[in-house]
Amino acid sequence: MLVADSYVGNVDEDPELADRLESEDALAITVDETERRRSRFRTTADDGTDLGVVLGRELRAGDLLSADGRLVHISLEPVAAMVVDLGGVDPDASAVSTALELGHAVGNRHWDLAVEGERAYLPLADVRERMEAEVEPHLPDGTTVGYDEVSPALFDDGDAGHGSDEGGHAHSHGDGGHDHAHGDGSHTHSHGVGEIDSEGSS
Repeated sequence: MLVADSYVGNVDEDPELADRLESEDALAITVDETERRRSRFRTTADDGTDLGVVLGRELRAGDLLSADGRLVHISLEPVAAMVVDLGGVDPDASAVSTALELGHAVGNRHWDLAVEGERAYLPLADVRERMEAEVEPHLPDGTTVGYDEVSPALFDDGDAGHGSDEGGHAHSHGDGGHDHAHGDGSHTHSHGVGEIDSEGSS
C-alpha cells in the first residue's frame, strides 16, 4: 500500500503545480467530509490503487500530496444542501429583519450556514421536512427554497464565495431537488427526477 504523507501544495494556488499535475502520472482520490478532516485514513484511488493518507492537516480540493514520490490529487465529494434564495425578496426593512431571524434560527440549531450573494446554503443536517419546517416560518415572500450539491469547503470559515469549482462553490443543477416558492400566501412545490430523498441520499 502506498502512503501519502507529504503535502506538496495546491494546484489552484500554484500554476506550476497545475502544470506538473498535467505532465505526471498522478493518482486521484475523492474524499468525503469526514475523511478530509482526519489525520489518517485508508482509501482507494480512482485507478484502484490502495492508498493510505497520513497528514496532519485538513484536506482541500486541489491539494497535492506525495506518496513515495508519486503525486496524489485531492478532490472533495460534494454534499447535499438546502438553498435559500432571497433574490426575489423586496429589499425593505421587514425582509432584512426576517433574514436576521432566519440566521438566528439556524444558529440555534447549530447548523452550518454559508452565504453567496442572495443565496444561503445549509448542509442537510436533518431530513428535509424537518429542516423546511424550521426554516420556512422565517422566510419573507419572494423566497425560494431548493436543493443542490455543493463542495463541503463552502461551509469552511472564510471560504464562502471563493475557490475553484470544488473549493468554493461547485454545484450540481438540473435533475435533483425541488423548489418552494414563497409569495402571496402561496406555497408551491416543483419536484424533479433524481431528487435527493428525505434521508439526504441520492
